[in-house]
Amino acid sequence: MPIYRAPVEDTLFLLFDVLGYERHANLPGFADAGRETVEAILAEGARLCERTLLPTNQAGDLAGCTLGPDGSVTTPEGFRGAYRAFTEGGWIGLSAAPEHGGQGLPHLLTAVINEYASSANMAFAMYPGLTQGAIAALTLHGSEEQKRIYLPRMVSGEWTGTMNLTEPHCGTDLGLIRTRATPAGDGSYRITGSKIFISSGEHDLTDNIVHLVLARIDGAPAGTKGISLFVAPKLLVNPDGSLGARNGISCGSIERKMGIHGNATCVMNYDGAAAWLVGEENRGLAAMFTMMNEARLGVGVQGLSQSEVAYQNAAAYAKERLQGRALTGAKEPSRPADPIIVHPDVRRTLLSIKAFNEAARALILWTALKGDVARLSEDEREKREGDDHMSLMTPVIKGVITDVGFENTVKAQQMFGGHGYIAEWGVEQFVRDARIAMIYEGANGVQAMDLVGRKLPRDGGRAVMAFFKEVDGFLAENAEDEALKPFTGPLRRAREDLQKATMWFMANAMGKPDNAGAGATDYMHLFGLVALGYMWGRIAKAAVAKKAEGNGVAERMDAKLVAGRFFMERTLPETATRLARIAAGADTIMALPADAF
Repeated sequence: MPIYRAPVEDTLFLLFDVLGYERHANLPGFADAGRETVEAILAEGARLCERTLLPTNQAGDLAGCTLGPDGSVTTPEGFRGAYRAFTEGGWIGLSAAPEHGGQGLPHLLTAVINEYASSANMAFAMYPGLTQGAIAALTLHGSEEQKRIYLPRMVSGEWTGTMNLTEPHCGTDLGLIRTRATPAGDGSYRITGSKIFISSGEHDLTDNIVHLVLARIDGAPAGTKGISLFVAPKLLVNPDGSLGARNGISCGSIERKMGIHGNATCVMNYDGAAAWLVGEENRGLAAMFTMMNEARLGVGVQGLSQSEVAYQNAAAYAKERLQGRALTGAKEPSRPADPIIVHPDVRRTLLSIKAFNEAARALILWTALKGDVARLSEDEREKREGDDHMSLMTPVIKGVITDVGFENTVKAQQMFGGHGYIAEWGVEQFVRDARIAMIYEGANGVQAMDLVGRKLPRDGGRAVMAFFKEVDGFLAENAEDEALKPFTGPLRRAREDLQKATMWFMANAMGKPDNAGAGATDYMHLFGLVALGYMWGRIAKAAVAKKAEGNGVAERMDAKLVAGRFFMERTLPETATRLARIAAGADTIMALPADAF
């Protein structure tokens, strides 16, 4: 069975030594979660993921979900017990508002636990993860009555939640949805239509499932301007809070898919289902974006999670697998061969994954921290800066971390040779599970266009200019630090490449939009490389300081500095290639007639 150990020490180092968690003690929730409390939360979450969720992962993948003749769905053996343990620990409501039964702790800590849970069992973690997104949407946009009915039971995990967006004919273009909502005359609506790719759409983990559904009210404008958001429970809720009759919602089929077999990805049919409007008419897409943005950050976490668990298994295998001799002579002459960890190409592969994982985790946690500032700070400037950061980094985290996370699972699989291609070792599951993260919640090409077309020019480029300013401030502050020069020098060159790419778009994409489309993915990855390089600069600075303190951490900090130097020497220079591709423009890409493909 595959192994997994939650990276608690690394997380704590990032939170307290790199990101300055304790400087935010003035924010609600942070004061209730000092270092000792955070350490206890992470340790307990790690135990749950390692001991309860991980053992259900491979078996759940093999068994999958089962659709009964009555439309009911049975999850794999062990999932119900794991879900009960997850809810009894209060993990779904870790960051939810206390008035709804949550613990009111920073969303940052939920991001940490979600990484651990996804590494241990990504398919399982999607059930509570989607519920958290639905909680966020109802908290911001639901009526007081809707919050009273649904949130306490969703926060406790007694009920789960979903998001129902796309349909067979529309994909990402939600302006094409046809699902109808007809007023019932009593303040409710009746929804008719079908939705596809609905994760956790039907299951046996809870008695009730709260569906958030996009639909078009009869007579609404065409396109995205006519979409509304509705809440439609699987079982209707009586005035006294008890569960009533079955709503007109059913699972038509379970999608047969490449990975995440333990999660029920359903075709959901709405046959005059009772539903209630969430927020304003024809403003549903804006309300659903609350959940979609939560989901996109969560999908970035999934990309990291599969990269991390694949790395851990590949590194363990490389230290045990005997094959060949070191190029410089036998390292273990008493054995028939050396472990493959002695070979430079194996080390190159493992270091490329390790160096990415540590920086990606820092980028996710930094962004989650900014999200807490945007939600909780009473300082309007801080709130605006936090919101700007979240807006800018969401497509980068979703697109870059899932792209590279998948590539890393393939690299990890390669370490096993032929054993990586068969199911016994489990690494092929990580490849299959990671692949979906590049597709759902907006395929990564869409994320790249969102970054270039919307996020860069938003508010006159305020967010991207703030990012440049922060990186420049770090470079200026540490310009004379000899210990950091292996980090500041490459980061400065990469930052210049990003600025050149940004200026190229300003000069060449306004009048010729195809230039933006042709270079968007390369720009997203260039931006991601610089953001990850900046994270490594901050990690290195903290590691040098931590090492100087002593306390027996020198070996661990040295390992971080080596991984960081590897990133700066071997990965960050890819910004030059990305810049060259962007500057090539769209002419060649658009030259072939469609029939030539």
